Amino acid sequence: MSPAGAPAALCTPACVTGSAPRVPPPELARRYAALAYEIGRGVAQGERLAEPRALRARARGILGALGVRVEEQPKRLTVNGPFPGPFPGSRPLPGTLIVANHISWLDVVSLLAVEPVTVLAKREVGGWPVIGTLARRAGSQFIDREGIRQLPHVVAELASTLRSGRSVLVFPQATTWCSVSGGRFRRATFQAAADAGAPVRPVTIRYYQHGTRTTTAAFLGDETFGASLHRVARARGLTVRVTAHASLHGTDRRELAAEAQAAVGAHEMPAHV
Repeated sequence: MSPAGAPAALCTPACVTGSAPRVPPPELARRYAALAYEIGRGVAQGERLAEPRALRARARGILGALGVRVEEQPKRLTVNGPFPGPFPGSRPLPGTLIVANHISWLDVVSLLAVEPVTVLAKREVGGWPVIGTLARRAGSQFIDREGIRQLPHVVAELASTLRSGRSVLVFPQATTWCSVSGGRFRRATFQAAADAGAPVRPVTIRYYQHGTRTTTAAFLGDETFGASLHRVARARGLTVRVTAHASLHGTDRRELAAEAQAAVGAHEMPAHV
């Protein structure tokens, strides 16, 4: 779920909380059964999964199956809404470029549960069992995070998507980190917002267990998706808090990236010194 040119992260699975509260085996089995049911429903929906109502319902269903509660501040992430201009034949208002810190694969599910948008994801996600199928049917756009040569094409395609009135979620840190403040925001995707005249909406994602900040949901280093999923599924009292900040407007990608990162990481300590 990363833009091209992803850096090597300093966060590894060793950063994950070791003594987080866990559910008992019967509850874990129930969660896996509920997750399989929700994924099955998503696969059965086919191309209809890309419809906003269906996508939100499946995302919320997956969170519920895993016992994850989502807190939204506020209720909407997009600025102009998903619909085109108010008069027949008028040009659509540009979509919103939603930029968030990146901790876990669960970030995407949580944000789609708040407001379904197009997701810019790394190409590997498209090859994940089941999840890749759901991501493709949900309308995700995939890129090679090491493919620097294709970056201008990615930016142009992203700008075109925004001009069409569709909002897009990106993770400009380019890889997952164990804390909000890890990794600087890459600037390329902000150029797409500048070219399209689209607003940028910074969003902060934080995870808690029983009210205490946790790294349990983090997806780090060379960890497999299955290992990360198992840790999330057995976690007790896991909550994801999605906080949307004031929208940004501008034509300078450097300024937009710096302002967005400042908003997302406000009041956070550095992840690594």
